[in-house]
Formats: sequence, structure tokens, C-alpha cells
Amino acid sequence: MPSLDLLATFLEIYRAGSLSAAAQRLGVTQPAVSGQLARLEEQIGEPLFIRSRKGVTPTPRAAALAARVSLHLDGLRDALGSTETEPALRGTVRIGGAAEIMTLRVLPVLAPLTGRGLHLRAAFGLARDLLTGLAADRLDLVVSAIRPPHQELFAVPLIDEEFLLVGPPSMARTVDDDRLRTAPADALAALPLVTYGEELPILRRYWRSEFGHRPANPVALVAPDLRAVLAARDRRKGAQGFARGRMRRRRGAPGARG
Repeated sequence: MPSLDLLATFLEIYRAGSLSAAAQRLGVTQPAVSGQLARLEEQIGEPLFIRSRKGVTPTPRAAALAARVSLHLDGLRDALGSTETEPALRGTVRIGGAAEIMTLRVLPVLAPLTGRGLHLRAAFGLARDLLTGLAADRLDLVVSAIRPPHQELFAVPLIDEEFLLVGPPSMARTVDDDRLRTAPADALAALPLVTYGEELPILRRYWRSEFGHRPANPVALVAPDLRAVLAARDRRKGAQGFARGRMRRRRGAPGARG
């Protein structure tokens, strides 16, 4: 069984994306990190990373191993280092995502790391634009609702989403229940929509998933921020699609450079 030292070094390489960055975070030389990785790969019997000039890309075996050991190793660090000063961090992490998830979930968790010396640069936008920036090396990490189409990007599931159609009770009462059961898309066809973008990014996915085609409904309001969409719903402007997330017990994000 691999030693904890080898697994800890592996996890730093996996998270840092390169041998040199992992060595810097561990406070050792790059040859030392390379040697520990070589011993771990020899014990496991297969390569864990694909090397390139830009760093390393985890293999599927590496992703599975990281998912299994990360929580345990982090727990050990917390237990053994609870009375010690946390090590200083260096460098800048450029992270992108939708404004809502970044504002409510991601940045509040990452912000304390700036007190240890880490610099954060956040970018908000649509998933496809951010993933293009990730592939072009303008970002280091993206939290995305879609899987990256670029082969050089590595993705790890963070949450599962369930799409819901949401509207005010007064609007729901205008929908015929019998028709909703037999022809739901037709029953909803007259409802005005409040949407995240002109291309109906969330509603389009919901309609195609549930009814097999795009919505033909009139669009009452377009607002590229789900908090604004939610406020419009509360003002009874129309129906919207929302994603309800369920956290998995895994660390990572849907888009990261290899």
C-alpha cells in the first residue's frame, strides 16, 4: 500500500497541475516530487499524469485516486495541524463562473485564502465563454454548468442539478390541469417567460429535456443574472427555469486546466 507521503505528494500535484507548483507548495525540490511520483506510479502499476509543457494532466486513474484519498488526507492535516499556523500561500488563481454561484458559494469559501497570501482574480460570464478562456490559458479554473468541449480540459463533478419551472401562483392558476397532464407544452405555451439570456440558456434545456423541443413562448424579460430573474418572478413577470443543486461528497470543479 502506498505511504501517506507518496499520496500527499500525489494530491498536491493533482491540485497544483504541475510538478514545479507542487514542489513549491510542499517546500521541496522538483526532483524530489518527481521521484515520489515515480515511486507511487511504480507501486500502482500505471502512469497517473500525462506530462506536457504546460504541466500535467491527470489520467482517469489519478482522478479516481484523488477522489478516494483527498477527504482522508485533508482530514489528517486538519487533525494534526489544528494547533499549528497554516502555511503561507503564493501566486494568483484566476477563476471564472456564473455571477450567482461565484458570489453566493465559491468566493466566500476562497476569500479566507487571501489572508494566507493567495491572490484571486474572479471573472463572471457564460459557461462557454469562460471555458474558451480556460482553454486559452486566460483562466486557471472554471465552475461551469456544462462539461468542457475541449479535450485538453479536465472536469470533475461538483454538484448535480435538477431543473425546475418556477412561476407565481397567480400564473399557475391560469394553466388548465387536464391539458397540463395530456399536452404539457401546449398548456404552457401562452405563459410569458423571464430568462437568463436571449438564447434561453436554462429554459431551452428544460424544454428540450421535458418536451423535446425549444419553447415557443413569448419572452417578457431578459436578465443575465439569476438573482434578477428571481426578483422578476417575485414581481409576477413570468415563468422561469431554475437549477436546484445537490452537493456530492467530492472536491473539484467542472472545468480545470490539466
